[in-house]
Amino acid sequence: MEPEEGTSLWGLQKLHPPSLQLGVQLLHKIIDGFCEWMNVLENVTKIFKALVGKNLFDEETLQQLNHLNSSHQEAIMKCLKSRKDEIKQVLLKEIVDISSAQLQDFDWQLKLALSSDKIATLQMPLLNLHLDVKENGEVKPYLVEMSKEELQNLINSLEAANKVVRQLK
Repeated sequence: MEPEEGTSLWGLQKLHPPSLQLGVQLLHKIIDGFCEWMNVLENVTKIFKALVGKNLFDEETLQQLNHLNSSHQEAIMKCLKSRKDEIKQVLLKEIVDISSAQLQDFDWQLKLALSSDKIATLQMPLLNLHLDVKENGEVKPYLVEMSKEELQNLINSLEAANKVVRQLK
């Protein structure tokens, strides 16, 4: 398959054997640079997301950056101050994009299991949680039965998620 004139690879076919080796070296240098910049982009993105996500004050932010020299700290702080709201909006969008599902309605019922086929007297409280979840325009019912420990784990997870969302607001 020959590259067409005007395409990005068209100029490569003009390289003859002596300069083809130089062309290969150039391609490797381009790929090295690309990979290095992608790594820098990924690391800087993580830093800004972490700093904004933690909702730290300036002094606390500087403590997080204490491993960098002062000019790098100053540059990051300057960018962070001027674009913090923008970064927050991106983080909120990422959270929303995790799941497009929305809770439409719920109902719960507490039951007391008195016995089971293995234990004559059980006396175990069980929560039946009925959720109506709208996903892609369709409402789907979900029924979950939880023990006291499972309910406590769910409550702890929801409280932790709520704390993170509040910090991002």
